[in-house]
Amino acid sequence: MPGYNKNFELSVEDLDLIEEALRASKLAKAQADAKAGPATEKVRDIHDLLGRLHNQKTFYRPAKGPYVSG
Repeated sequence: MPGYNKNFELSVEDLDLIEEALRASKLAKAQADAKAGPATEKVRDIHDLLGRLHNQKTFYRPAKGPYVSG
């Protein structure tokens, strides 16, 4: 039985595109579900995946000097 590929070669732009597509899909699904009732499992799954992608990012923070946000 074949295994999973654990090595991915995705650029930052690829991940950005994936995140945008997931957000659009989540919004469309949530709007469709709003008419039917509470959020579905699919919307929660997309939200959780977006959270895991966010948590894997490494944000820039200068090593020297004070950190000034925004």
